[in-house]
Amino acid sequence: MEVFFPYLLHLAVFFISLSLIFLLYKQKPSDSHGNKHPPGTKGWPFVGESLEYVKVGRRGQPEKFVNDRVSKYSPDVFQTSLLGEKIAVFCGASGNKLLFTSENKYVTAWWPRSMLKALLFQDSLQISAKEESVRIRRLLPEFLKPEALQHHIPVMDSMAREHLKTDWYPYKEVKVFPLTKKYTFALACRLFMSIKDPNQVTKYSNPFALVTSGMLSVPINFPGTAYNKAIKGSKFILNELLVIIQQRKMELLEKKDTVYADLLTRMLLEKDENGSSSMSHTEIANRIMALLIASHDTISTTLTFALKYIVQYPHVYTKVLKEQMEIAKSKAPDELLNWDDIQKMKYSWCVACETMRLSPPSQGAFREAITDFTYAGFTIPKGWKTHWTVHSTHKNPKYFPNPEKFDPSRFEGEGPAPYTYVPFGGGLSCVQERNMLA
Repeated sequence: MEVFFPYLLHLAVFFISLSLIFLLYKQKPSDSHGNKHPPGTKGWPFVGESLEYVKVGRRGQPEKFVNDRVSKYSPDVFQTSLLGEKIAVFCGASGNKLLFTSENKYVTAWWPRSMLKALLFQDSLQISAKEESVRIRRLLPEFLKPEALQHHIPVMDSMAREHLKTDWYPYKEVKVFPLTKKYTFALACRLFMSIKDPNQVTKYSNPFALVTSGMLSVPINFPGTAYNKAIKGSKFILNELLVIIQQRKMELLEKKDTVYADLLTRMLLEKDENGSSSMSHTEIANRIMALLIASHDTISTTLTFALKYIVQYPHVYTKVLKEQMEIAKSKAPDELLNWDDIQKMKYSWCVACETMRLSPPSQGAFREAITDFTYAGFTIPKGWKTHWTVHSTHKNPKYFPNPEKFDPSRFEGEGPAPYTYVPFGGGLSCVQERNMLA
C-alpha cells in the first residue's frame, strides 16, 4: 500500500488543482472595474462549449444551442466559449442590428485562425480579416449588379440545362445534395474564372470537397485527420489558382480577344491610388478560394432544401410550376432565360426566401470587439469575439408566427421586419441576395 501512496498523492494534487482551475474558470463574469459581462458559461477549460455546439449541429438541431441559452441566461446576449475564444452571442433583431451597423465602430470582421490556415496561403495568415472583408465587399457589389448579372443569366441557364440533361434525366432516382454541389462548383468556376472544361473542374472538385468537409473540423493537423486533408486540399487548389492567374495576366498583357470579363479579370485590373495593381497573385488566389467556399455551400444547401420543400408541399409545387411554365411559354424554343425573366419569378423567390429562413445556408458569423461597449446593460470587453446567429430570429414566433410552418407568403409585400431575416447577415441587400441565387 505504501508503494502506491506517492502516486495517489500525485493524483490527488492533480485533481484538486484541476478542480480549482475549473472553479476559477467558472466564476461569475466581471472585470476589475465591476463591469457586468453577459451571463452564461465558459464551459470546460480549453474546449469551452465547442463540443456541445458541434453535437447539436450534427443532430440537425443547431438552434437548440442558442435557444437553450436564451431561455437560461438572456434573450438579448449571452456569453459562451467556442474555438478557444470568449464569445458574446447577440440575439434578436436589435442584436443583429447592432453588429451589422457597428462595423469598425464597435466590431470588425474576425475569422478563426484554424479556418484561415485551412483556406489561405500560410504566409497570408497575418492578413487582417477586416482588410480582407473590405476588399471582397468592394468587389462583390459590382459583380452582383443587375448590369453585370444580365450577362451571366444565360450562362447559368445553359449550364443548368446541361447539368439536368447529363446528371438527372437519365436516372429514376438521384441524390440531390451531391449533384447540387457538383453543379454550383462548376458554375462558380465558370463565373469567377471562366473555366469551361469539365475535366478541369473535376480536377479541382475532389480536393475542394476535402477543404469544405475539414475546414471547420477539430483543428488537429496530423496525417489522416479531416483538418490535415483540408489543408492539403487547399494548398493544391491555391497553387492551381496561381497558374490560372498567371496565365490570365499574360493574356491581359497581350490584349487577347479571348480575355473574359469575369471576377478574376476584375481583380487583376483593379488599381490602387497610385495606379498599381492593388492585389498580388497570392491575394487574388486567397480571395477566389474564399468566394468559392462562400458561394458553394450556401447555394447548394438552398437548392437542396428548396427541392425538398417543393416536393413536400404540393400546393407550393403547383404555384412554382405555374409561374415557371408561364415564363417558358413566353420564350422561343431553346431560348435562354434573361434578366427580365428572373424578375417575373416572384413566387419562386418567396419560396427561396422561406427555404433560407427554415434551413439557413449559414448559421451566422463572428466579429471581434475593437473597443469596450455596452449592450442591454452588459459590457462587451475589447478583444472578445461576438457572434450573430440566424437562430435567434428565423424561428422566433415574435418575428415569424407559427415559425415551423413552411409559408412562402411571409415574403410577399413588404416581407419581414428589418434584421429579422438574415440568411447572409447584414452585408448584402435583399436585392443582392436575390441576385446571388438567380
